[in-house]
Amino acid sequence: MPMNKLVRSADEAVADVFDGAVIHFGGFAARGVPYDLIAALRRKGTKNLTAVCNDIWGGWRNFADVSILVANRQVKKLIATFPVPASPLEKTPFEEQWRAGQVELEMVPQGTLAERLRAAGAGIPAFYTPTGVGTQFAKGKETRVFDGREYLLELALKADFALVHAHRGDRYGNLVYNKAARNFNPPMAMAAKVTIAEVDDIVEPGELDPEAVVTPGIFVQRVVRVPKKK
Repeated sequence: MPMNKLVRSADEAVADVFDGAVIHFGGFAARGVPYDLIAALRRKGTKNLTAVCNDIWGGWRNFADVSILVANRQVKKLIATFPVPASPLEKTPFEEQWRAGQVELEMVPQGTLAERLRAAGAGIPAFYTPTGVGTQFAKGKETRVFDGREYLLELALKADFALVHAHRGDRYGNLVYNKAARNFNPPMAMAAKVTIAEVDDIVEPGELDPEAVVTPGIFVQRVVRVPKKK
């Protein structure tokens, strides 16, 4: 029989996240962000994290995303496409720390970020892409020419942990996402050694439509039910 992966709380779910870990944080803008797991990680106080995400919105509209870990001095490096909001109303904790040289930033084009995650989940160590050729993203990277066009070598982006948010799940770890939450959560769930999923609703095994399951339970180690977000 499949293993029961349910845990009692978000705090229990992140109890073994260690200092210096590389962590994937799911979400697309404010959709599909594992807010409760992030809050638990802040309470735990784990330090020197490398945070991988599409974007952070902290300091704007009170989104309690990865920015609360930055504000708490828990992040040493951010790998992201949008490290600050497109139109911030105030300086974010990340921007202030980055300008002060207190946190490192690796900006990644959005499509490249998605493919680096997908490659990690598929067991592909690296790939070539034309994105970023001739720009600052090419600095220090290997290049090759295929069919007369130059490409950059990009490395797969693996992690020690992935924190993801799903709409529904079962105790075996099968996950269904809601709309835009599907953008980055599924590839991140596949690209980490340990994937921890917070879900709005837990259903009995067999209740999920197999055709709707995006992340099979084989990729998920822990599941916790959290209050549904508005």
